[in-house]
Amino acid sequence: MSEVQRQHAEVQFKAELDALQKSDNRERPPSWKLSPWAVTEYLLGGKSEHGVEITPKYVGDRRLIEVAVSTLATDRALLLLGLPGTAKSWVSEHLAAAISGDSTMLVQGTAGTAEEAIRYSWNYAMLLAKGPSRAALVPSPVMRAMTEGKIARVEELTRIQADVQDSLITILSERTLPIPELGEEVQSTQGFNVIATANNRDRGVNDLSSALKRRFNTVVMPTPATAEEEAGIVRMRATALGRALALPAQPPALEEIRRVVTIFRELRSGQTEDGKAKVQSPSSTLSTAEAISVVTNAMALAAHFGDGRIRAEDVAVGLVGAVIQDPERDRQALLAYLDNVVKERGWMDLYRAARDFSD
Repeated sequence: MSEVQRQHAEVQFKAELDALQKSDNRERPPSWKLSPWAVTEYLLGGKSEHGVEITPKYVGDRRLIEVAVSTLATDRALLLLGLPGTAKSWVSEHLAAAISGDSTMLVQGTAGTAEEAIRYSWNYAMLLAKGPSRAALVPSPVMRAMTEGKIARVEELTRIQADVQDSLITILSERTLPIPELGEEVQSTQGFNVIATANNRDRGVNDLSSALKRRFNTVVMPTPATAEEEAGIVRMRATALGRALALPAQPPALEEIRRVVTIFRELRSGQTEDGKAKVQSPSSTLSTAEAISVVTNAMALAAHFGDGRIRAEDVAVGLVGAVIQDPERDRQALLAYLDNVVKERGWMDLYRAARDFSD
């Protein structure tokens, strides 16, 4: 039987979670698998008392993670807000895995997400045959989390229509979910809470109502502060993805990663890292997540169509594809950047390869 393509966090990092649980003698909130301190250690990395290496899941400000974890120990839900690629979903999944041992109570927000995805739906064959009953009710991930005392995750909350978003208000304020058809309600058990994520750039899509905002404690996920920090994140995630995808390539060279990260940071900020030259920013996001995708794609090209070592031509394909979202405007911005910055910097191999794929 083939292995699953992507394991849930609680499966992939089971050894780390088990090691932390064995050595964790601090007080735990009701139904939590780990104490808030151990959850933070799991996210940020270190070494357990049993000598098991805890890999960092998030590279950034410790205080930010501490605030997120402590929020979930209260009656306030957590909203992770930030630009694309700031590890909102990644942190959300690992928080749920560490706290509940289950990161699968997930609602994926889209423009088509219906209220049933947050509340409940019905088995219509059973509903027509026997009428409304608990047996005919199909619980949503949020309802399951309420009854089992676990963390529910709502991804891309601002992509969900406003009237559907507001179905969370009663759940978060009263900790109950009415079922009018049965004249009943589901009350949450200890350990239940909600982590939602939202994209800064999508604020205008479906802004949260004031009533819903008040039910969340918002933690803003920043972009990496320095190029070195971002390069470290890209290398860590790309290497992990390469292992998960069984790519026979060598681990990505830090120098190539630094070049990708530098290009992305300069294009999205509109100036070179030294601040001496202005550059035209494209319409594309060029987030850390997209840098990871470029490097992972380069690893696949090097593994299957090269000697396993990433070269400029492997990087250039994904880089050009990530930058050029608008064929006219973005292409001109990239060509100007290649001519005025990359070429002048002496990165001739990357300049020629990117130029070839841009023309």
